[in-house]
Amino acid sequence: MQPEPVRCDENAPLSPCVGICRIGADGLCMGCRRTLAEIARWSTLSNDERRKWMREEQPRRPPARP
Repeated sequence: MQPEPVRCDENAPLSPCVGICRIGADGLCMGCRRTLAEIARWSTLSNDERRKWMREEQPRRPPARP
């Protein structure tokens, strides 16, 4: 017997993580531009809180510097 497939909540926003997980000198992840505290708290946020962060806060973050 095969295991039941994992069903994803199609209404859940994707994580802003892009797989570049390094904290820069500015205290922000070089990939997603979140702070360590935001990254740690992400899994506890509701879908609405995640959407709000991605819609309102993430666009305000400065781009990563090489």
